[in-house]
Formats: sequence, C-alpha cells, structure tokens
Amino acid sequence: MPPAEMDAHAITVHLDRLLTERGMTLTELADRVGVTVVNLSILKNGRAKAIRFTTLTKICDVLDCQPGDLLSHHPGKER
Repeated sequence: MPPAEMDAHAITVHLDRLLTERGMTLTELADRVGVTVVNLSILKNGRAKAIRFTTLTKICDVLDCQPGDLLSHHPGKER
C-alpha cells in the first residue's frame, strides 16, 4: 500500500462542535484532560493517526459525551 493510502481515513472529528456546545476552549479541555494543546489540535483538525482509549475516555468524561458524539465514520469518503 502506498504511503498516502496508509494515511487516508474516513473518520471525522467533531471536537470543534462539542467545544462550542460546551462553551469550552481547546486550552481548557487540554488542561482538564491532561494532554497538550498541540495534541488536541492535531485531533481536532483530523490529522491524528490514533487516539488512546484513555485519552478518549477523559475527553468524553470532560465533555460529557459518547465516543460517537466525537467521532463519525463516513465510508467511501476519505479525509
């Protein structure tokens, strides 16, 4: 598989929407979750290649959401 295909995915991250709905900044979320703003920004912009379940759990705890509220899968549509 060519390198470009290995990085392709059909996952959309809805972190911006959730932050707006919760009236929270990315910096505040980073502080409360215990990860860097840079790492959350990578996730928010859809450039993350992976997310740890522990990080996903903390994000969902802080934002009071389910993983499906944060991530969605769009088959046949690569980002």
